[in-house]
Parts: sequence; structure tokens; C-alpha cells
Amino acid sequence: MADNTFMVEIVTPEEILFRDEVQFLVAPGTEGELGILRNHAPLVGALKIGVLRYKDQNGTQKKMAVSGGFMEVVDNVARVLAETAEHGEDIDILRAKAARERAEKRLQARDETINALRAEMALKRAIARLKAAGVE
Repeated sequence: MADNTFMVEIVTPEEILFRDEVQFLVAPGTEGELGILRNHAPLVGALKIGVLRYKDQNGTQKKMAVSGGFMEVVDNVARVLAETAEHGEDIDILRAKAARERAEKRLQARDETINALRAEMALKRAIARLKAAGVE
């Protein structure tokens, strides 16, 4: 392990999506962004829908869309247990834009048969996916 890096594991219920050393990590915490560097104090925090950013060993910044979960930091290992996560470069932009438009239409309709909370969460997920893909 290089002097300024630490291990990051990003896990979903389906797979280990990412496991490598990084220079820094910024995760969307429920109370604000959580920035992590090497030798960070132990931490457990809840995550919200948003964009997780990290800089790999080569200094390249990468983004990932996450839709909630938890993060634990201990002994220079940050573990992200996400409900869902998707690499920014793997996101289908047209599909994410369509999902955003559907959610916006549902929220604007103000129809009593529409679950507003569910539509709002879908909108947040679509926006996070687009941001991770570098569109917004």
C-alpha cells in the first residue's frame, strides 16, 4: 500500500462492485458529504442517494451513483455497503434521463394515485445517476 492510499470496498447485495486502494473518498452522508483520507478516525455513517467520488492510485477521479446504505471506516479500510451502486462510466444516460422525466411528470401530476415519496426517490436516483455519468 502506498503511503497516501487506503483500501475501499464498495459492496451491494448482488456483488463486490469495487475493491482497490484510493487516495481519497467522498461519500454522500445523510448529514452531508463524508470525506475520507488515509488514517481517518473510525467512523460508521449512513448514506443517502447521491454520488460517491474517489481518486484512484493514478490520480484519476471516478464517480459512482449510490442509493443509500452505510459506510464504515476502520484501520485504513473504508467499506461502503450500498443498496445499489453503479460506476459512472457504466450508466445508460438515455435510460437515466427517461427515468428522471417519468419521475418529474409523476410529481407534477399531483395525482392522488401516485406515491409522491416513491416518485421523489426515483427522481433523486435518476439525478444521482446522471451526475455520476457526468451529465449534470
